[in-house]
Amino acid sequence: MSLNVIILAAGKGTRMYSKLPKVLHKIAGKSMLEHVIDTAETLKPSNINVVIGHGKEQVLAQLAHKKNITWVEQTEQLGTGHAVKMALPHIPPYGRTLVLYGDVPLINTETLVDLLDTAGEQVALLTDVLNNPTGYGRIIRNREGKVEAIVEEKDARIEQKAIREINTGIFVLPNKNLENWLNALSAENAQGEYYLTDVVGLAVRDDVDVLPMAVRASYLAAGVNNKMQLAELERIYQNRQASELLKQGVTLLDPMRVDIRGSLKCGQDVIIDVNAVFEGDVALADGVQIGANCVIKNAKIGENTVIAPFSHLEDCEVGANAQIGPFARLRPKAVLADEVHIGNFVEVKNTTIGKGSKANHLTYLGDATIGTKTNIGAGTITCNYDGVNKYQTVIGDEVRIGSDTMLVAPVKIGDKATTGAGSVITKDCEPNKLVVARARQTVVEGWVRPEKPAKDQPAAAPAETEKPNEAAKPANQSHSRRKNKR
Repeated sequence: MSLNVIILAAGKGTRMYSKLPKVLHKIAGKSMLEHVIDTAETLKPSNINVVIGHGKEQVLAQLAHKKNITWVEQTEQLGTGHAVKMALPHIPPYGRTLVLYGDVPLINTETLVDLLDTAGEQVALLTDVLNNPTGYGRIIRNREGKVEAIVEEKDARIEQKAIREINTGIFVLPNKNLENWLNALSAENAQGEYYLTDVVGLAVRDDVDVLPMAVRASYLAAGVNNKMQLAELERIYQNRQASELLKQGVTLLDPMRVDIRGSLKCGQDVIIDVNAVFEGDVALADGVQIGANCVIKNAKIGENTVIAPFSHLEDCEVGANAQIGPFARLRPKAVLADEVHIGNFVEVKNTTIGKGSKANHLTYLGDATIGTKTNIGAGTITCNYDGVNKYQTVIGDEVRIGSDTMLVAPVKIGDKATTGAGSVITKDCEPNKLVVARARQTVVEGWVRPEKPAKDQPAAAPAETEKPNEAAKPANQSHSRRKNKR
């Protein structure tokens, strides 16, 4: 039986107090609406229709990568029944339709498969039982226990408000009846809207069974109307992911303080300290250790590598037995081989570093290729950008780059070459050579350092600095120094 999906996502969400449409607020780094679309896609429906309205431009822009979506505009927010009706032109007269909500982000595939199985060719609705059902539509059953209607909170009588079984809003509806039922909806109610829930009464009228199914856990069907509810679902989602990692044998030093905003794959004996954040696709091999307060996005980390606290890795690859951080930053296209050391306040971008090479302190390596067993001294910078174009620095094997060296690209440093500390390297360096490129150290005779006057003393007039008496110098000495300088 063919399946069509309609996702309602047109609401403004005034209680979010945000310029961002409600359905674009994120759970685990992904918008609520995208969570719902991804779940719907697992059902392999014939089509997915998303009804949008408020902030439609923002919704379309953020979800432009979703190619197999039919976007349906609801220009006036006249209720859930009206919203579903806007998608009718895209729904065939056969099969069935699953109605979902863009602000119910944790609904899962298993629940929806069970609901579809429950429905068959009839009507099925997902229900829940709450201790405090205020604000929800109540499920009205007849004496035989069959569902005969749903009454919204504002239209319910006192005795109906005491009912704790509520409607989650998620329906399966037969397409052959859908158009007639939607056209029969009335807005004669407390909110002046066309309620989708009224199709239950219409189904009963037409002798179509209405089959309720209780949700396994309330959070699966929980909607978000404010930031507090958003935060609650975020924690639930993160706790579920942490539990799965623990089951797989990952050591989480505090399961309540880890955030996974994407996909995290871990080998054996992985240890993750507190406040680590994982975004995008991250893979940690056996024995990897992640220190506290690290942010790791779209990264692959080899076995037994240690990422020390406060390090930030993005779109990069690190080999086995490496040591990164603390306070290190690996930017996009950083590729580090096995046994590489990247220390505190070292930044690496678009650079390949060979096995066993080290940059342990206060260094920037950008647009570079570095060989094996090379040591990069503290304060080294690859000067790769001239304000318009970027250039490559190539450093060979077993090179020793002295501290505070500026490598002005494009430049090549040969194997086993050494640069003196404080050098500005602008030309290629031959292998096995020591290269020093810095100004000669001089002493300025007669210079007097300015000092602040004591608080109880008036400021003194600047003293005249005595100039060296050039005439008093032997002529041959002066000439000799000028000759040496040439």
